[in-house]
Amino acid sequence: MWGLLVGDAVGVPYEFHPPESLPPREEISIIPPAGFPRSYPHVPLGSWSDDGAQALCLAESLQESQGWNAQDFASRLLRWRDQGYMAANGKVFDIGIQTAAALNNLAAGIPPDGSGLGGERNNGNGSLMRSLPVALFGPDDPAHLIQIAHEQSRVTHAHPRSQMCCALYVLWARAEMIREPSPVEAAIEQLRQIYKHFASHQKELDEHLLPALDTPPRGTGYVVDSLSSAIAACRETDYRRIVQRAISFGHDTDTTACLAGGIASLRYGLDSIPPEWLDLLQAQRRGR
Repeated sequence: MWGLLVGDAVGVPYEFHPPESLPPREEISIIPPAGFPRSYPHVPLGSWSDDGAQALCLAESLQESQGWNAQDFASRLLRWRDQGYMAANGKVFDIGIQTAAALNNLAAGIPPDGSGLGGERNNGNGSLMRSLPVALFGPDDPAHLIQIAHEQSRVTHAHPRSQMCCALYVLWARAEMIREPSPVEAAIEQLRQIYKHFASHQKELDEHLLPALDTPPRGTGYVVDSLSSAIAACRETDYRRIVQRAISFGHDTDTTACLAGGIASLRYGLDSIPPEWLDLLQAQRRGR
């Protein structure tokens, strides 16, 4: 979770910038170079965004409910939006359009199994960015892990493509935890075996995600690109380089770095996170 939060926080100042407007990769840090026109200048450096806050909501829900509880998770998302629960400094400064619409549905009394947007154009990365806790605190059974990954996605992002990306990321993280030598490939193969029984999800895997792994990463907020960009960033060999490469793709930098940072810390451990990044993040730990 620290790796996820730090990656998110390092990426926040660079969000929305195209790659050509970013500093050289080696200069990307939690404190941007002098003169860089950072995003959210009113937000203290070291603050995690909606990515980290929603991941914390999911982590707390899984632990305190001793498993998946859709209503409990949904209520925590509303507490985050309305009260700053789990937000850095207790202040919310970034909510995705699709997530905001789903939360409005929840607030209007629509249950969490029907609150998420399910159109093909509703495949932003809002459910993917928070899904790591499923791997950390979920069950050992892969089919059950996939089910929870799908269900937590459906609260805000109900299209099978978003669900599929969440499931693959969770299996990838679990493969990192058990030190699979080729974790992404192992996760894909495991997902294939389960998706034999889910034709729509298998179609999304074969027609949308796998082809994207052979294209240049773009770092956008599209769920497939977010996941493939994180996979590309994780080809680097330490935490700092992974997060810097994730941000170097530009655009939705906090989410790409959040996804990659969570994996990088699983792979290399807490000690791999640059101390100055961790120290600045810890200064924002208020509002639980």
